[in-house]
Amino acid sequence: MSIFKDKTLMITGGTGSFGNAVLNRFLNTDIKEIRIFSRDELKQDNMRHEYQAKYPNDFHKIKFYIGDVRDINSIRNAMYGVDYIFHAAALKQVPSCEFFPIEAVKTNVLGTENVLTAAIEYGVKKVVCLSTDKAAYPVNAMGTSKAMMEKVIVAKSRTVDPSKTTIMCTRYGNVLASRGSVVPLFINQIKEGNPITVTEPQMTRFVMTLEEAVDLVLFAFENGESGDIFVQKAPACTIEVLTQAVKELFHADNEVKIIGKRHGEKMYETLLTDEECANAIDLGNFYRVPADKRDLNYDKYFFEGMKKTELTQFNSDNTKAMTVEEVKAKLLEVALVREELECWKDERK
Repeated sequence: MSIFKDKTLMITGGTGSFGNAVLNRFLNTDIKEIRIFSRDELKQDNMRHEYQAKYPNDFHKIKFYIGDVRDINSIRNAMYGVDYIFHAAALKQVPSCEFFPIEAVKTNVLGTENVLTAAIEYGVKKVVCLSTDKAAYPVNAMGTSKAMMEKVIVAKSRTVDPSKTTIMCTRYGNVLASRGSVVPLFINQIKEGNPITVTEPQMTRFVMTLEEAVDLVLFAFENGESGDIFVQKAPACTIEVLTQAVKELFHADNEVKIIGKRHGEKMYETLLTDEECANAIDLGNFYRVPADKRDLNYDKYFFEGMKKTELTQFNSDNTKAMTVEEVKAKLLEVALVREELECWKDERK
């Protein structure tokens, strides 16, 4: 990890699934310091004990900061000496954002503005912000707030010298077994002998692991220019296929109960819109969407516009559809699933 050698990385929302994945990836490398910035002192304390036991020789590299991205002064208190930021703090649950949309705006939009403002003030070299497929063609409050977050990122990138601070964004789909996601719910329902609650069997969602989420952020970090949005070419599956894969892994015969879509849910998600295809760049396993750097001088665009590429919308209905066996293999890449599976086998002996 030579690019992080002797550098200080701050992770906002660092007690979440992504922050834990980054710590597990980086802590025993030559990185100088990782700052965990979040508002939940209990999660920080749990993390403190966990990593002290797990990495006794490298634990000293982790520094914990209590604060909230809604409060720019608390961000400033943690910003001194930071080289890079992974901005993961967000309200992510679709139904709760539907009921409290202003809270989503405060965290996802205004919070991002605060992080970027403080980063520019303190001369942070690179900021990678984490977005979601729900920001493309948003129909719910969470996706709308994330779409606005992306607009803030691109707008900020136009007003700062990229040789001083580079700002970019990653957009990805569902991360398997992340906190609040459906796989841990299914596993708990299986263990408790309850029906497995499925919203809509034919609903499709992109599938990726936490390790792939970190890989996407690192790819953006190493290859991005200010204002870029990066998308991974992830496969997808139906909720029905995901449910069957979990059941087969755990040899479960629980009833499946269809409960219908939750507030604000879509039948499929989009990672790359038709409009973004106009200037998206195919990089093999990823798409790069450069920022539209045109200014507000509209007159000249009557005579020159932007040429469309051959790319078309990339969504969870037209990407590679995974089979039950493929989803099972992907699930077995996830540490939480492997651990739960071992516990389940022990309990049933």
